[in-house]
Amino acid sequence: MKLITSILLGVLIFSCSTTELTENWKNPDIDTYSPTKVLLVGMTSNMEARQQFEKQLQDEYTSRGIESVRSLDLFAPSFTTEKKTTKQLKTLENKLIKGGFDTVLFTKVIGVEDQIAYKENYDGYDATYRRFSDDYLKYQDAFYNPDYYKEYTVYHTETSMYCICPTKERELIWKGYIDVMDPTSISESVNDFVRLVIVVLEEQQLIESMYLKDQLKEEAIE
Repeated sequence: MKLITSILLGVLIFSCSTTELTENWKNPDIDTYSPTKVLLVGMTSNMEARQQFEKQLQDEYTSRGIESVRSLDLFAPSFTTEKKTTKQLKTLENKLIKGGFDTVLFTKVIGVEDQIAYKENYDGYDATYRRFSDDYLKYQDAFYNPDYYKEYTVYHTETSMYCICPTKERELIWKGYIDVMDPTSISESVNDFVRLVIVVLEEQQLIESMYLKDQLKEEAIE
């Protein structure tokens, strides 16, 4: 199963136009993890993006028979935009435990970066330059000609999975860093992001693989 998800992860990373996994970490003391009730939190002031993000994640968990709740369904819309004290968060965790939650999946933007991509083969010059004048002529307007480069924005995000189980220490299970490149469509960016998160969680055996689940169903039928 890990081989299958590794292949899917590789394909997804290179095929997605808006998202890229840059790094991820899994608690070395945890091999597999099976949550029973998950709180899904997307920390953004963009309500449309938050709604789509939490809903799509919820659909993924539901398809695997795992109960999950969107933060938008549990708290006021201002939950992720208002500052909280340590005491308030401790009280919140205790309420979640009493409500049967054992896991929190928390996503937030941790940085924004403007970048520049220079166009290849600008103005049609041959790729090999035998003289200084040829090379100079090709790149002389690199800093002021808008046809030479494209400016875009990268959003650096962090998604963390926490266990809030009452019988053990509340600990970090997994953390992943995903870059969202120059998002122009909320639906496309959210879709790519959720797909990437789910594939990585499958790879790390922190959520059941739908491919494996379908295979087991077919074998049971046979």
